Amino acid sequence: MAEGGQEYRIIVSRPGRLDKVLSEAMEASRSQVAKLIEAGGVKVSGESVRKPSYKIEEGEEILYRLIEAPRREEAQVDFEVSVLYEDESLMVLDKPAGVVVHPAPSVRGATLVDWLVKRGISLSTLSGEERHGIVHRLDKETSGALVIAKDNDTHRTLAEELKSREMGRYYLAIIDYPLREDTQVEQPIARHPKNRLKMGIVEGGRWARTDFVKLAEGRNGTELIAAKLHTGRTHQIRVHLASLGRHILGDELYGFKSREGRIPRVFLHAALLYLTHPATGERLEITAPIPEDMRNYLEKYYERSYIDEILSKDALGPELARRFADR
Repeated sequence: MAEGGQEYRIIVSRPGRLDKVLSEAMEASRSQVAKLIEAGGVKVSGESVRKPSYKIEEGEEILYRLIEAPRREEAQVDFEVSVLYEDESLMVLDKPAGVVVHPAPSVRGATLVDWLVKRGISLSTLSGEERHGIVHRLDKETSGALVIAKDNDTHRTLAEELKSREMGRYYLAIIDYPLREDTQVEQPIARHPKNRLKMGIVEGGRWARTDFVKLAEGRNGTELIAAKLHTGRTHQIRVHLASLGRHILGDELYGFKSREGRIPRVFLHAALLYLTHPATGERLEITAPIPEDMRNYLEKYYERSYIDEILSKDALGPELARRFADR
């Protein structure tokens, strides 16, 4: 039996699969229970069982113990993160561009998870896999609104909202050539067959849909657009734009070539997050102000009064909701 915490006992009242019986008794998801079983946290009639599909009989005894997450060494956090909204259940952060969300062997330096550890935000699954309330992610170079759950119930509810698209985000991007019109791209996405760093439009890939609307054209031939995701595939906005022969400024991976000197990063920003609060049922719309690098570019090449008008906190949500509703 894995170490950590109190041991719990269940007497089986009806036969069935171990993961199903245990998930009902624990009021936990099948996937969580399966991880606990595979991690060695469960015994049946005194014997360790690691197969979630193991058949158990009425009257058998199940013993389980929640597995503690290993302590993770803290990295030195050298960046600040603005908190856009916070209460007892959740917080919404304005992730800076250049910050990676999750640690990985290839990632050097502090991540957003390290910032959360420093702040004391940490959720543990039944099987000891430590999470930090991150319900959805943003790419390293993408800035903007990111929601963090502070407890497991909130995390589960927000994950369901994300799956059903009751929760979502509106993105702003500056692209190299204007779109011909407001448009929708519905193309499958999978790992690029020749470049493993990229995703691509691949037959047999996962279904994906993105809506794009035009917002303003710059004096240098670029365009500010908004995007809404109906699915959450890796690099989805960038891949679907590339299928239209358009690229986000700074996105050299998918084909952008700078014309006015080097663009510092991919100009993609999650500008507005909408969700239903799991505890109160209140509908929340939280705006992440456009970052300085993107704003400086817009002020240089776009009509400033118009940009200020459409990007104002009070106008952004209603305007984007109206434009996408018209799609």
